[in-house]
Amino acid sequence: MHDQAVQNRHWQRAVVMLFAVAAGTNVPTPLLLVYRDRLHLSSSTLTALFGFYAAGLVPSLLLSGPLSDRLGRRRVVLPPVALSAVASLLFVVAAHSVTLLFAARFLQGLVSGAVFSVGTAWIGELSAGDGAGARRAAAAQSAGFALGPLVSGVLGQYAPLPTTMPYLLHVVLVGIGLLASRGLPETVSLDAVHQGERAREPVLLRADRWTFASVVAPVAVCVYAFPSVLISALPLLVHLPTGRGVVLTGVLAGLTLGAGTVAAQQQRRLGTRAPVVGALSGTAGYAVALLAARSGHVVLFVPAGLLLGAGGGLMLASGLGFVARLAQPERRGALTGVFYSCAYLGFAAPLLTATLAKHGGPSVPLGVLTVLAALLAVRLLVRHPRTP
Repeated sequence: MHDQAVQNRHWQRAVVMLFAVAAGTNVPTPLLLVYRDRLHLSSSTLTALFGFYAAGLVPSLLLSGPLSDRLGRRRVVLPPVALSAVASLLFVVAAHSVTLLFAARFLQGLVSGAVFSVGTAWIGELSAGDGAGARRAAAAQSAGFALGPLVSGVLGQYAPLPTTMPYLLHVVLVGIGLLASRGLPETVSLDAVHQGERAREPVLLRADRWTFASVVAPVAVCVYAFPSVLISALPLLVHLPTGRGVVLTGVLAGLTLGAGTVAAQQQRRLGTRAPVVGALSGTAGYAVALLAARSGHVVLFVPAGLLLGAGGGLMLASGLGFVARLAQPERRGALTGVFYSCAYLGFAAPLLTATLAKHGGPSVPLGVLTVLAALLAVRLLVRHPRTP
């Protein structure tokens, strides 16, 4: 009983650390409207700023996972946790500079990639129970993704210093995350001989590579392709009520990503149906967003956001469950990094939406995304990978 209580404290503290970093990643989202008005930026520039996060994140994901398999989780993940606070402070001084905004967003992606891939693997190793770690990591990230823009939207609309207060609040939260991570045990053997053996292990067994490429990777892309279009591109492309755009964008982002938090907890109950349900939810969400864009009824973005957020949350929990099943224990960090790298390719969806919208409005890209999500749902119905 005592050992179980200690183990529970360990994964719970790791979850706080992961949540703290995740909460900062979407703080800039509702503030894009503030930057647009202050710096006279185009929708394409703002969407590129939102997606530039992935430019730092993807290489970090690919490098930090394998590095933590060799050097240990603590040594690789804790410095980036601290640097996530530095990224938020850089946003504070970047409020009047486009160049610094892009630099801050890049640094935010760089540190988040390390924390997400290594932190997820660490929580999995600190947790007991089949798939429990994957669900906990997914819930921590989804909750952070939801809370960050909700708080920054309210502060950005109504508080003084709208481009300062949200980031300073995140710095405080990161401090809490660092305190929570103190004393967490290392879960990777640092024996020199074992390190050499680990480096020679393939990230995926040959028999599992097609499953990963044809099923798990598309599921990963949907993790962020679903919600990011709604919370990033659409608020910049449609007319929002005058004077309330910042808070409405923040609330919409909070609802969308909050739905992902709730949905991620249903992955165990749904089993192999979870990714299928996620794809169908995303398809329905894109379809409702398309209807909202064509009709001009902004209120329809709320159900669209709930559907897209739920779809993304199910895809995240399902995908991490697949990784837990497919990964060899010695390469868990590496495969987790590959999964997240695929997931963040979904950040291209808002940029593509904004680009295509120039030639036919948002209806054109939303129609394309609806069809693609439906095709993925059919693909997942035809063949499930191993049950997570």
